[in-house]
Amino acid sequence: MTAAVFWPLAVLAVASGVMVFRFRSMARATISLLVSFLAAGGLVILLGLGYLGVVVILMMIMEMIIMAVFMVAYMMNPAGLMPMSMVHNKRGALAVSAAVFVFLGSGAVLAPWPRRAGGRPRDPTFQLGSALMGPQMLTMITLGFTLFATMVGAVVLATHRGRYDRFGDDLKRRPPADPARGGVGQ
Repeated sequence: MTAAVFWPLAVLAVASGVMVFRFRSMARATISLLVSFLAAGGLVILLGLGYLGVVVILMMIMEMIIMAVFMVAYMMNPAGLMPMSMVHNKRGALAVSAAVFVFLGSGAVLAPWPRRAGGRPRDPTFQLGSALMGPQMLTMITLGFTLFATMVGAVVLATHRGRYDRFGDDLKRRPPADPARGGVGQ
């Protein structure tokens, strides 16, 4: 069962990662990168690190969505859909990436791997969280909620009207004003 989930996720992660450099649109490249990160997060969950996998998935969803929103809002290229190339200096980039791959791959194969001392911990997620955060766990949780509240607040403040503005200040305007018709009721 594990192999039946692992191989499709692995192929999806690699294929969508490659497609980031094949697409000629930044919006499509962003979605492809998101798919690659989601598949990688699924692989981390499959390895038994559920907390870390979910954190990767949630973090990448937020990051890629913000990136797509900023591309649509601020790029000269509306929505990032006009053709462009994601690769610059193709020969140089290929040479550098091949050299780095060989170097890191040989290090992984030739390095003496340590042997396990003792048994497997009962809760590897807790052990990983303790090793990564240590006594700063409460600080990181508070920081996460603060950042999330800041993002939500920025979006709320950026909108010029709320959900119920079309019903008027007392919420009694009938029929409600239709924003598509310049505020005229239906």
